[in-house]
Amino acid sequence: MSTRRNRSKRIALGGAVAVVVAGGLVMTQNSFADTSGRGSRSSVPTAADASGNCSDVHIIVTRASTERPGTGIIGSLATAVTRASDQNITVEATDYPAVLNPYAPSVAAGIEAATKQLTDEATDCPNTKIVMMGYSQGAHVIGDVLAGTGRAAGFTRSAPVSADISDKVVAVVLMGDPRHVPGEAFNAGTSRTAGLFARGDDASLDAFADRTQSYCDTGDTFCASGASIATHLSYTRKYNSDAQQFILQKIGG
Repeated sequence: MSTRRNRSKRIALGGAVAVVVAGGLVMTQNSFADTSGRGSRSSVPTAADASGNCSDVHIIVTRASTERPGTGIIGSLATAVTRASDQNITVEATDYPAVLNPYAPSVAAGIEAATKQLTDEATDCPNTKIVMMGYSQGAHVIGDVLAGTGRAAGFTRSAPVSADISDKVVAVVLMGDPRHVPGEAFNAGTSRTAGLFARGDDASLDAFADRTQSYCDTGDTFCASGASIATHLSYTRKYNSDAQQFILQKIGG
């Protein structure tokens, strides 16, 4: 059975990326911190057990920038789904830097780690339904795992995970995604503007439209290129109930 321990790899930051990051993210370096303390641990199981038993559902959770290791604030959604379902559900946090400065290498490390998590789970437990959820940088990471980076300026280019792996993913929830694109069928929330690093056609999530909900509200500093950090931090409070119902429908109860 493949190991589920993921090693984050830091990648050198090029000058072009430094310009991109300085233009939008570095000045709010502590904005995503989970000051409630909820981000430090999860109240739900963490991955399949050592005997190799496979769960009905496996949730991969990728935290936001500056949150402490663990499931972060969006872990509350994983907890809600686990408590509401009669199925056997395991939850696994993505182990990656989740730093704002330098941002691009952190994203690259997250993509590498989450890709391994998804690939290991799909390979080891082919009948398990996989859910992926991420907040802010975590949403950026998950989107790039599934759809690739494309030609996004300043970011290490990566290909999407293979279809035989991504086909195991039954639900995707993104909150405050900096790669938000307005007008997508899977968008939720009020935003009609693009995020700081909006996806191009070469990294589209359209193939996952029926499995995805992306929450972004007008004014959000990162997913809507606005000026409101408060909006960016509000999604679990506003949308967890809606996202929970979406996931429960996709996993079948």
